[in-house]
Amino acid sequence: MAYSLDGGYTWTKHTNNPVLSRGSAEFRDPKVFHYDGAAGSYWVMVAVEATDFQVVLYKSENLKDWELLSSFGPANATGGVWECPDLFPLPVDGDPENIKWVLVVNLNPGGPNGGSAGQYFVGDFDGTTFTTFTTVTEGTQDPARLAEYQWLDWGRDYYAAVSFSDAPDNRRLMIAWMNNWQYANEIPTAPWRSPMSLAREISLHAIDGTLRLAQHLALDLAAVSGRGPVFELEEASITSETLVLDGADGSVQHIELTFTPGTAEEFGLLVRSDGTQGTRIGIRPADGRIFVDRRDSGLADFHESFASIDSAPLQPIDGSYQLSVYVDHCSVEIFAQGGLVTLTELIFPLATSTDVALYATEGTATVCGLNLTRWA
Repeated sequence: MAYSLDGGYTWTKHTNNPVLSRGSAEFRDPKVFHYDGAAGSYWVMVAVEATDFQVVLYKSENLKDWELLSSFGPANATGGVWECPDLFPLPVDGDPENIKWVLVVNLNPGGPNGGSAGQYFVGDFDGTTFTTFTTVTEGTQDPARLAEYQWLDWGRDYYAAVSFSDAPDNRRLMIAWMNNWQYANEIPTAPWRSPMSLAREISLHAIDGTLRLAQHLALDLAAVSGRGPVFELEEASITSETLVLDGADGSVQHIELTFTPGTAEEFGLLVRSDGTQGTRIGIRPADGRIFVDRRDSGLADFHESFASIDSAPLQPIDGSYQLSVYVDHCSVEIFAQGGLVTLTELIFPLATSTDVALYATEGTATVCGLNLTRWA
């Protein structure tokens, strides 16, 4: 433990450290929050025994003396060590009378598209034990069941996600490390290596009998300075040719659009493109999948696992697909169907690859509306 007497500018380590030891080198990544509930009022620590795939919960009145409460796991994805746990309450569909708890467990490797990822469980916490409603598989991970688990993000680059306690207006805000341990030490950037994700506000919703997280950008984009022109497209039919959007080019953008499927096997958009190649964000309705193809996204040969096609399950809502895409100099963050499905990916395009294009293959699709805001 360490404490600060000047608002966090300097810190002093507690003289009697460690305040808690299990005699294990894999007991780590504590997240501490203050619990107030039927069981009392005290501090709760959520930590992991990383190689045992176990979350361990402790309580304390003074942050110095800790008592074991319970443990959770192994469950669901156990293809890599468990790391960076988090436990927090959320109202279901905004109802303050219906509070459930979310347990986040990051793991590496073992993600749905390879490498690092974060899974979550929804349930109840009575001040002692977390009990999940989520269907779980215990013991050794079954690779064939990865798509059944609940993932914070289906992309390759959203890891070690952690939320903030006591945010204004009771918002639950989360941020993650935008990288993957498969290639983290090899990405072609200097003098820095890997960014953080955009901060997200997360919420809990009942969808077809299942409690699922939704994620939205926490920032008010209208308040961000430096915005350039806005490009708008009311409706367009896409055929089997790539349609470059004149006047929509840029390297830092927010793109909102809605697709209605037609006869095309696949449709979507290209970002950070030169008109033909780029980062491809596609939907295949018959497969019920959305994917990010970064094989031609720019510099992609620095590691054998980077040039990937990463996908997630996606179903239409009222017959359409709504996407909100944040494009930055070296990243793409995709929020689909109101943030129920997200994919976060690093990319390393050429500085001259700034086009945005729409495409369809083997048929047609319709863009019912597109709005693009550019910062650079």
